[in-house]
Amino acid sequence: MYAPLLANRYLTSRIIPFIAVAAVALCVALVIIVVSVMTGFLDMVRNSGKTLIGDVVITRDITGIPYYADLIAEIEATPEAEAASALVETYGLLQMPYGTGDGGSRIETVQVWGIDSASLDRVADFHDKLYWKKPTDALAKQLKPDDPRLDPEYQREEEGKSLMTRDGEPGLVLGIEISPFNRRTQDGSYRTENPGGRQDPGYFMPNAGSARLTLVPVSGSGNIIGEKKAAFRIVNEFQSGVYQIDAQRVLAPLDVVQRLLMLDESELKSRTELDENGRPKTIGRSPARATTIVVKAKPGFTPEQLRDSVNAAYKRFVTRSLEDPARIVKPPSLVTVATWEERLADLIGPVEKERELMRTLFSIVYLVCAALVLAIFWAIVQEKTRDIGILRAIGASRTGILWIFLRYGLLIGVAGSLLGVGLAWGIVARINDIHDMLGTPAPTWVKIAAWIAVIASIAMTVRGVLRASALQTVLWTFASIGLVLVGVVLFLHRGFLIWDPSVYYFSRIPSEIDAITAATTVIGGIIFSVIGASIPAARAADTDPVQSLRYE
Repeated sequence: MYAPLLANRYLTSRIIPFIAVAAVALCVALVIIVVSVMTGFLDMVRNSGKTLIGDVVITRDITGIPYYADLIAEIEATPEAEAASALVETYGLLQMPYGTGDGGSRIETVQVWGIDSASLDRVADFHDKLYWKKPTDALAKQLKPDDPRLDPEYQREEEGKSLMTRDGEPGLVLGIEISPFNRRTQDGSYRTENPGGRQDPGYFMPNAGSARLTLVPVSGSGNIIGEKKAAFRIVNEFQSGVYQIDAQRVLAPLDVVQRLLMLDESELKSRTELDENGRPKTIGRSPARATTIVVKAKPGFTPEQLRDSVNAAYKRFVTRSLEDPARIVKPPSLVTVATWEERLADLIGPVEKERELMRTLFSIVYLVCAALVLAIFWAIVQEKTRDIGILRAIGASRTGILWIFLRYGLLIGVAGSLLGVGLAWGIVARINDIHDMLGTPAPTWVKIAAWIAVIASIAMTVRGVLRASALQTVLWTFASIGLVLVGVVLFLHRGFLIWDPSVYYFSRIPSEIDAITAATTVIGGIIFSVIGASIPAARAADTDPVQSLRYE
């Protein structure tokens, strides 16, 4: 019975055990915060990697895949596939209706996707990515009164879905970060502001006029055929949550992009035969082509299972096309079929390695934790030498003495680890609020409160001097210096951006606790606390009772 009683008494009768608990808590919190942010970053990479591309991607750059509608039908007939959609991917120049370049327009380099909106929505919930649309009743209650989405003028969902204006003209959907007039606020919403910084519908892209898209067709042999241009109205903007996508990607109607890249259906001319007019003879129709097909898996099937099924479907499609004499143009025998993770392996792989590196490096904190507990316990054993001698003199065994301090270390490890988890959860859960707070000037009442605390601390320092108390004087002097520094920083603070979306890829900091990391860190904190306590505990167990009773 004496072991738990003494462990509890030692833990609550001095301040030094609470220092040990605080040390363990800070070590545990540090590991959990860093690894959780890294894990959240990796999860965001994974989740955003599927933005608009589904589970499996089939690609054939430049020349594309002919008869892709038949291929989609073949894929959707498999039990693993939910839906498929054809795309054309390329790069181009977008002449925007603003700026100071030639003709008063600014040129943006963009990644262009020609899409079929309806089928892409079945694969990747494209319509949910549209930003300017009427908010749901639940969302409307959360929005600020000045949010533009509450204004019917900004609700352009139908135009975005159809990629057409109300007059039937072809339209573009831009990534929301392309426009320099879209300002992202601290709550994650956007405002369309004029150069003066005021909300202005005239700078809302769907109101800004037409844009001109320039694409460069390339032949199968790699020759540039010549630039193609087309004018579009901007009908909406989309937000994927990934900054580089939102700042570069432009979505346009599939048929228009095919036409600009000369991938649309056209007459197929003979290279050897001439017609009665002496021109190359028409020998058939060249089918429209798509460079990419994205596929969504049915519930219960993994991307890997879907990939294998799509591979088999493509082989059947090629075999059937080769056997069909009516198909003069044959599909390529080889295409790239990959899961979304394989497609983004060059992005996901390094992030996974960085997370494991951070996990390994910050595991050194466990050694720091053990060293702190060892040092503190060594001092406690030194202080309790006479107590140990009395216990040994009345019959306590070496094992009993050892168990007192091991239990002591266990209690500190458990208390510190649990406190560290709570601290980490509080920081990670509010990390974006903390970041936003750092990005704005400190409120006046906070500055006043800080300087009131400075005055109170200085008064306590003077009180310590008048009472001739060295400890109070030193403690309150340090507190005064720290509070003065805090007050000066708050007074000078004008806000600064730590997590810049243009640098850190994502627009928000990950704010989810990594449960596995939290559990392993708690276990590690407890184990290393016990390890740190074991050496002083063994020293206490080896203490000679006679010498201990003579100890002063």
